[in-house]
Amino acid sequence: MSDHIEHRIKGNAEKYVKKVFKVIFIAILIIILVALFGYITMRLWNWLMPEIFGLGQIGYWQALGIIVLAKILFGGFGDHKSKKSDKKSNNRCKPKYNKGFKKDFSNWKYYDKFWQEEGEKAFEEYVSSKQEKNDIP
Repeated sequence: MSDHIEHRIKGNAEKYVKKVFKVIFIAILIIILVALFGYITMRLWNWLMPEIFGLGQIGYWQALGIIVLAKILFGGFGDHKSKKSDKKSNNRCKPKYNKGFKKDFSNWKYYDKFWQEEGEKAFEEYVSSKQEKNDIP
């Protein structure tokens, strides 16, 4: 019995240690990616902006500031919605969306006939009335 309990404790401890190392690895990876992204932004700015727009060169921390400012102003870096909410919203809108289009497009076959019979006459009357109003100062 004690072997079973000892085995369970070791299994749980191994799970927690793996999770901690995974969190630490992800944190280090994020730090490296942010640092690399800031460095690339700095290099691109210093390469392009002074020559194209006559702007000054920037440092690393200024490049990170520009990235944060762009994130605040423009959002960006992908869509943060979960896949479940997307599926729910798509399913909720689909029936209404499809029914509306079927109703709207079912009458389009009469459009050409209507335009030939009434539309051209109405348009010509409208144009002549506008021209008469413009002729009178």
